[in-house]
Amino acid sequence: MNAKQDVYFCTMNRADYQQITESDQAFIEQHRHDDVKKLALTLAKRHDISRDLVLTQISGRQAIEKKIPSWHACQQLLFPPHLSLEQCSSELTARYKASLCSGESLTDLTGGFGVDFAFMAVGFQKCSYVEQQELLCFLANHNFKALGLQHAEIINTNTLDYLKTMHPQSWVYIDPARRSASGGKTVLLTDCQPDITVLYNELLSKSSALMVKLSPMLDLSLALQGMPRTTQIHVVAVDNECKELLFISEKEDHAQPMIHCVNLSESKPMQTFCFTRKEEQEAPCQHTQAIENFLYEPNSAIMKAGAYKLVATRFGLKKLHPDSHLYTSNHKIDDFPGRIFAVESTFSAGKNDIKLLQASTTKANITIRNYPGSVDDLRKKLKLKDGGDTYLFATTLSQGEKVLIKCHKAV
Repeated sequence: MNAKQDVYFCTMNRADYQQITESDQAFIEQHRHDDVKKLALTLAKRHDISRDLVLTQISGRQAIEKKIPSWHACQQLLFPPHLSLEQCSSELTARYKASLCSGESLTDLTGGFGVDFAFMAVGFQKCSYVEQQELLCFLANHNFKALGLQHAEIINTNTLDYLKTMHPQSWVYIDPARRSASGGKTVLLTDCQPDITVLYNELLSKSSALMVKLSPMLDLSLALQGMPRTTQIHVVAVDNECKELLFISEKEDHAQPMIHCVNLSESKPMQTFCFTRKEEQEAPCQHTQAIENFLYEPNSAIMKAGAYKLVATRFGLKKLHPDSHLYTSNHKIDDFPGRIFAVESTFSAGKNDIKLLQASTTKANITIRNYPGSVDDLRKKLKLKDGGDTYLFATTLSQGEKVLIKCHKAV
């Protein structure tokens, strides 16, 4: 690999890992916090170090320091090329999945780097990791032992081939690839590899419960058409960024799946909001033309799941407009699952009000909800810098009036 190439995407195989030396390990430990690209140049003329392997291990350890912190303390772990680490779950989301399942047996049909499997496996007596890439299987065998997962069975084969002979399991987990042959991301269930819609009945015939991890960009309604026996949908966000959808199916028919909106965080309590589509459809919702003392923005999991009316009903809030998805109240609702703002003032979209806004504000975080144009367009029009403690929401009220709501985060 040329020193100028991206060190994260080197190609290695099982033999490379088996040749790691004490010098390699000492170098990894000594330089575990160093800049990997600079190290690549440093190692260009050294022949006593397995360059690609060492750089991959250092970059891998750095990648999991925040993403999988409990693994970072295990110095025996070996890491694959960086692409696999980019695609693996975080510890927060893996632990959440592990909280949803337990029993006698688990099979993960798309093992990958094995983060989800490792955390879920703790709750099962028997567990099987299935992966078609030989290198990932080799690393999984090594890493699972280092993590104390002595009961993990490693199976190096194709998902479809293994499914044909797989014995019935308590749980089956599958995370289909969401990239096309050209490398682009796919959002349709039928575009995933393997195609869950084709395998769905066979997967359910061999499991008491099936968990499918999907892209947060996927349309929930379309996914339900392909997985009609879904009993639970978990929309999982981390720090208000939607990360994944989990569909859990069981053999028995279920009229209305329960939708769980979850916002995880290392520093804050988990936010949860659960509902069915029928509850959302039947929920009464009061709309208002008046902005009261507090403004509420639901977290990204709720927005993705579409609980637009029900979140207002349950928390006693008034909705600004059917399509704005912002809410208001005179009294602060502390346990609201999202961001809460104290309203300072409201401006119309007219020239005079915009001048008043500009006179009192030089910097703001701008959000657009049901308002024409983009954030960049509005920022240029208002001549405001980005950032600071002021938040500006551009939105539409129930009778169609365009407004700018100036506020700050409510403590």
